[in-house]
This record gives sequence, structure tokens and C-alpha cells, in this order.
Amino acid sequence: MGQRADNISPKAPARPLGGIVRAGVVTALAIAFVAASVGFVYFLSQLRGAETAPERQADGIVVLTGGSSRISDAMELLAAGYGKRLLISGVHPTNDANDISRSLPDSQLLMGCCVDLDHSAVNTRSNAAETRRWARERGFKSLIVVTSNYHMPRAIVELAHAMPEIELIPFAVVGEKWRDEPWWTSGATLRLLLSEYVKYVAAELRVRLADLGLDLTPELPDQPGGASPRRPATAQAN
Repeated sequence: MGQRADNISPKAPARPLGGIVRAGVVTALAIAFVAASVGFVYFLSQLRGAETAPERQADGIVVLTGGSSRISDAMELLAAGYGKRLLISGVHPTNDANDISRSLPDSQLLMGCCVDLDHSAVNTRSNAAETRRWARERGFKSLIVVTSNYHMPRAIVELAHAMPEIELIPFAVVGEKWRDEPWWTSGATLRLLLSEYVKYVAAELRVRLADLGLDLTPELPDQPGGASPRRPATAQAN
């Protein structure tokens, strides 16, 4: 009996699978956090802290609505001869040229001759689709893009994907709040930047997948004359 017991080898200790899984999860989360932090820093590096005149003139100008002073800055660029025509993309369906003229009295002549309104766009992606249709109808090969500095990276991603043959010249609008205080001292500004960063990453991923032939959310084809469905009156762009 004693000899038989001696021949029985002891059981190997059980592998700590739970600990390995936990370590793997923690490592993955740490890598994701570092990657997100590096990406956020890169995103911030693209944001301009001051408004600078476009490097040169372009065929046209497009302004994406949704932020303060975007339209007025775009009108100033048009008046200065930086483009032949201006597209205001994402105008609320209940607003027309007269509403904009009343808010910008000095722009009435330009509104009558050189400004087009897009009421169809509901987000940055549809801004890009409507801008592409407008630019192609007029044979434009270069555009000055006017939008807020925090929105510019995502806008350029969407516009460049929609019309890679057209040169894009960014003009970033810098709001008063951005100039008055550092973004990291304002909870509201920080939340805005984090939200925009997430949207920017999502746009980058979707565009890169589409370039590989994996377009999970294909856009509707261009419709002539801007006949795409109009958004509800309560919708807002960008």
C-alpha cells in the first residue's frame, strides 16, 4: 500500500486562468487609453488658435453652418475676392436669404449675386455630399472651407473623401470663448472637444474602411438640383 501510494505523482497546480484574463484586459485597456490619448493630442495639434487669411484664392467658398460667426467670416472672404461664389451648407429649412441678409446688413448685394443656400444637409457628411454636387455643377476645382477650428479636422476628412479631385483650403473660425480662456480650464469646452474627437475618429475609421471597399453606411447618390430630403425643422447641423 505504501509503495503504491509513493508511485502516485502529485497533481500539477491549476493555471490561474482568471488572473491571465484580467491581466490581458488591463493591458488592452491601457493600450487603448494610450492610443486614445495620443490621438487626442494629434487632434488638438490640428486646431488653430488664431484666424489667418487663406493662403490663396479659390474657385469657391463653402461654409458649414452650426457655429457662431462662421457665415459672417465666409461673407467677408467672399467680399475680399477669395472666391467667385459662396455656398452656405446646412441652412435651416425655415430660413432664407432674407433672414441672413437681415443678420448681416452689409452683405445684401453679395447675397443677391453670389451666394447659394443648401437646406438639405443635416450633418457633416451630408454637407460634404451637397458641397460636391454644388462644386461639380459649377466646375470648381478648389474650395475654401469655412468652419469652426474644432470642427475643421472632421470637415476636411469628409470633404476630401467626397471629392478627392478638389483642392481644399481650410479657414478655421476661432470663437471668442476659445480665445478668451485655455480650453483645459473650461469643462464645457473640454466636453465639446472630446465629443468632436470621438466623431473625428469615427469619420476617419469609416472613410478608411470605405477606401478598402468596406462601406458599411453608403451615402445616397447625388440628386440633381439639391433635391435630397429636407430635414425636420428641429434638426441642427454640426
